[in-house]
Amino acid sequence: MASDPISGAARYLFDAAQAKEQGAPLPSDLAPADVATAYLVQDMLQAFWTESGAGEVVGWKVALTSKVMQELVGVAQPCEGAIFASRMHHGTASLAHDSLVNIGVESEIAVRIAHDLPALDGPYDQNNIAEAVAACMAAIEIVDDRAIDYSLVDAPLLISDNSFNAGCILGEEVTAWQDLDLAALPGRMLINDEVVGEGVGRDALGHPLVPLAWLANNLNERGTMLRAGDVVLTGSIVATKWLQPGDHMVSEVDGLGRAGLTVT
Repeated sequence: MASDPISGAARYLFDAAQAKEQGAPLPSDLAPADVATAYLVQDMLQAFWTESGAGEVVGWKVALTSKVMQELVGVAQPCEGAIFASRMHHGTASLAHDSLVNIGVESEIAVRIAHDLPALDGPYDQNNIAEAVAACMAAIEIVDDRAIDYSLVDAPLLISDNSFNAGCILGEEVTAWQDLDLAALPGRMLINDEVVGEGVGRDALGHPLVPLAWLANNLNERGTMLRAGDVVLTGSIVATKWLQPGDHMVSEVDGLGRAGLTVT
């Protein structure tokens, strides 16, 4: 076990994920006491994943940006997690059911960043961050909570464990997104051709660019930044659904296309 609690917590979470163990709270001597410490654990965990072959960080998710998701998890604030190169897919992807412990999916609006967003140019808000959005698209976030009991989840645990991100699938990019009212765009999730959830863009903190600005500012506060080419998942507009072998799931957002996932 690593000698300090931050690296020890990161190693514990990494090893548990590698072993596909059921999710559980961190041991008391490793559990971060606050959000700031939890992000230090997340940073270390991300380094472990990159070193293990997951690839570089190429994007970010913003979690818990809707009331339905906050109620589902029992955490009343947004949080972030990294997306690794090997886990970013396009169009329609397939995933082996036994590759994760508990395959969850979310329907989201994603954006691609046009240029770096350093602290010097901040703070960012819904209005001034719009010019940094090169494209928007429908997306699926893949999550793996490793079947944890959500009554045991708090913000530091969720953040420490990279906000449960296990990848994403991106639809075709829409570069003329400025012609769309992102807050009003309806979206839906289908599993095996049946609509299982619906929402609109404003379900993500009132507008999808609000969580984007929150992320840019939070990363700046942590000494880093969104970079040109990064993809950001702005938050689920539908409560997480869980998939079984043979399921085919589609995420659609009117005006922004669709993305799909088949579980084998």
